[in-house]
Amino acid sequence: MADLSPPDRKGRAGRKGNKRSGKVADFRYKSSPPPEDTASDRRTGRDGRARRPSANGARPNHQANHQSAKKGRPGQHRPHFRQAYAALDLGTNNCRLLIARPSGENFTVIDAFSRVVKLGEGLAHSGQLSDEAMDRALGALKICSEKLQRRKVFLARSVATEACRRASNGEEFIARVREETGIALDIITAQEEARLAVLGCHILLEPGEGRAVIFDIGGGSTELVLIEPDGRAVPRILDWQSVPWGVVSLTDMVTRQGRGEEARLARYAEMRRVVSESFAPFAERVTNAARADDIRLLGTSGTVTTLASLHLGLPQYDRGAVDGLIVESAAMRDISSRLSGMSVEERCTLPCIGQDRAELVVAGCAILEAILDLWPARQLGVADRGIREGILRSLMADELSTPREQREARR
Repeated sequence: MADLSPPDRKGRAGRKGNKRSGKVADFRYKSSPPPEDTASDRRTGRDGRARRPSANGARPNHQANHQSAKKGRPGQHRPHFRQAYAALDLGTNNCRLLIARPSGENFTVIDAFSRVVKLGEGLAHSGQLSDEAMDRALGALKICSEKLQRRKVFLARSVATEACRRASNGEEFIARVREETGIALDIITAQEEARLAVLGCHILLEPGEGRAVIFDIGGGSTELVLIEPDGRAVPRILDWQSVPWGVVSLTDMVTRQGRGEEARLARYAEMRRVVSESFAPFAERVTNAARADDIRLLGTSGTVTTLASLHLGLPQYDRGAVDGLIVESAAMRDISSRLSGMSVEERCTLPCIGQDRAELVVAGCAILEAILDLWPARQLGVADRGIREGILRSLMADELSTPREQREARR
């Protein structure tokens, strides 16, 4: 759950199955700072680019933020602006850390780290995390541990997702992480993963009254969430589904059959079939909603940010250009189709893909097209934010709403 910082290097992991080892507290989302953007602020420009909130999740208003932080409501505790909070997300493919300080109703990022660790490599066939994959992840987590201590993080939450959920040795790995780095990883459920993703990126949804689907294509799983805006700071979740197919697990499961473009396209078609079958229960439940004219779609993942970069023709990845972008769904389909017929070597030469993504991006394209099949929104919103931002908002909102005596008792 939420582990106090700095990491406890002297602590030891609890017995197997006890994910609350060490000095932890159970944080559940209670409220969220309201988004500050309006429909008029989020219109799409001529270049197809939406005007975006700032990187911390809302449009900056330094004067208003200063006043709200200074005054507050009588008796209300606000996270101190000098306190650092951290969110660590160990996924099937990546290890990501975000450290931020409260800034009025939002937060300002003061440090970040991201590394491809391929924790779930080979998991689909072996059912276990390999020694090589665990070593790669531990190397990244040690860097995260050093950053947490150096930044004197006040409160952190560190989560692990599908790879650790599925692996037979996932709990043993969690214990090893605690032993070697002091970081207490919490293996969260797929439902919690979906909730945090929505909390972290929903502010980037296009303006509108219709229902929307927010999706997160991960390394080992994909989460779909049907939401309905109802005037609250965070939209109401109506339905959701998680399937065990992400860019790593799907790539491992649907192996190559021969060489050449024809074989590559056949493999891509099989990927789409596998994912579509897994999505079928969700697709059936949302059939009526998907027929509406004003449906919206927002994706948070390396797949959608990579395809958006290709759509813009960026020479290298630029978060400021991609986060909050709105792209025609047909354009994303075209890019997906083009990539599916290329060889790995050809994809390596494309800007914003490179070697790390050259193999995995095709599986991401197959998942994206399967989502567009069941939820045919005309446009796709792109988010370079998600679980980590959701964690930070949860931590800060909980600290804001928890009575002082309870905060003191759990430290």
